[in-house]
Amino acid sequence: MEQQQNTSSRKKFVLWGLGIISSVTALKLLFNGKKKKTTVKMLTEDGKLVEVDPDLIKKSGKKISNKEILTWVKNKPTL
Repeated sequence: MEQQQNTSSRKKFVLWGLGIISSVTALKLLFNGKKKKTTVKMLTEDGKLVEVDPDLIKKSGKKISNKEILTWVKNKPTL
């Protein structure tokens, strides 16, 4: 009689432990608060490379040519 109670209480203990561990793991995956900050590298008019948040960029949908880039970027002054 006592053996049967011991095995059933062990089974309950193991099942409760597994249930708690699995629920904690599931909650960690669902509520992972850390989001990676994404940035886009862009070239400024004076030729510097900067990182900008993609939410702040207006999308025009028009791509510029290489000739337009060369005329847009100002040359750096020489010493």
